[in-house]
Amino acid sequence: GVTALLVLKTGDLVVGTGRGIVALCKGSTYKVIKKIQVQGAVTSLTCRGQGPQFFVGTNECQIYRVNCTAFKEELIAACHNEAVHDIVFPLGTSDLFVTCSKNDIRVWHTLESRELLRIIVPNVTCHAIDLMGDGTSIISAWDDGKIRVFLPESGRLLFAINYAHSLGVTAIAATSDHKRIISGGGEGQVRIWEIGEKTQKLGEVLKEHVSAVSCIKIKKNDQECVTASLDGTCIIWDIVRFVRKQMILAKTMFKCVCYHPEEYQLITGGTDRQIGYWEVFDGSAVREVEGSASGSINGMDITSDGSCFVTGGDDQLVKLWDYNEGVMTHIGAGHGGNIARLKICPGKKYIGSVSTDGAILLWRYPG
Repeated sequence: GVTALLVLKTGDLVVGTGRGIVALCKGSTYKVIKKIQVQGAVTSLTCRGQGPQFFVGTNECQIYRVNCTAFKEELIAACHNEAVHDIVFPLGTSDLFVTCSKNDIRVWHTLESRELLRIIVPNVTCHAIDLMGDGTSIISAWDDGKIRVFLPESGRLLFAINYAHSLGVTAIAATSDHKRIISGGGEGQVRIWEIGEKTQKLGEVLKEHVSAVSCIKIKKNDQECVTASLDGTCIIWDIVRFVRKQMILAKTMFKCVCYHPEEYQLITGGTDRQIGYWEVFDGSAVREVEGSASGSINGMDITSDGSCFVTGGDDQLVKLWDYNEGVMTHIGAGHGGNIARLKICPGKKYIGSVSTDGAILLWRYPG
C-alpha cells in the first residue's frame, strides 16, 4: 500500500509504498512518470528546501537523496534496523570500527560515519564480535550456535565452527597470538578453540558457569582469561592448564568485566547497578561504587593507561569515571534505548556506544 506522499513545487506527486517503490506521478492525472526501487518500505518523504531534490526514509534505516529531474536515488545514510549488540575498534587505530546486530555485521569509517562493508547472515543474531589482533579477520558469535569468521576487506566467510554451543554463542574473544578463540555459550560453558591455518579444533571445555556467559576478557600474555556470567559469578581461568584460578561471587547477573591494564585488578558491572573492583590475585572485593541510579550496567571499557573507564546500561547514559577515585567525571545523554556495549577507541579520541534501539553514537573523548 501507499505509505508516504509528497507534493512537489511543480504540482507533481511523489508516492512511496510498502514495497519500496518511489513513484513520480503527474499532478493532474496521477499517471506514473518515473519510478525507482529502494531497500525497505518507505516510511517518509521530504523536500530539500526549494531545491530539485527530496529525501526518502525506509524501515531498513536507509536514507536516500533523489534528484527530481533525473529521478535517480543515492544512498546517503544507513544504520542497523535492529538492536546493536557489540562494537569493537581495531588494535591501534580509531579510523574504523565494527558493529553487529540481527542479520548483519557492519564495518564503519569513523570520521565520515559511513558504512564501508555489510556482512549479511539472514535470520540469525550476532551477539558479540572481536577482531584478531593483526586485523586479518572478524570473529563473531551467533545465536544459531555457530562461530563465524570473516575477512574484513571483502566480508568473505573464512570459516565457521558449527555447533560451537548448544544454546547459542553469547560471548567471544581471540588471543593476541591468533591461535585460539575463546567462546561462551547460553548454557554456561566456556570453550577454547585451537585455530590452525586450515583447521579449527576444540581444545578444552570449561564447565563451571550455570547460566549464559556474557563477557570474556583475555590477559595480554594469553595465559589467563576472565569470564562473566548471568549466574552471578566471574571466573578467572588458567587457559594453559585449563583450571579455575579464582571465582568472584556477587548477588547480581554480571553483564561485563574488564582487566585493569596492569592486570592486578578487575572491574565488573551487572544488574545490581554496582561497579565492583576486585583483586585478580585472590578474587577479593576491593570496593563497590554505585554505577547507575536505575537499571543494569551492560557495558564497560577502560583506557589503555588505566586512568579512566566508561560505563553504559539501561539508564541510557554514557558515563566516564576516574578509576582511582571511583567518581564520575562526565556524562553523555543521547541514546533512546538501553546501551548494550561501549568502547574507548585507541588513542582516546572517541567513545563508541551502541544500544537496543539500533543507534550507534560516537562521543568525543573529553580533554
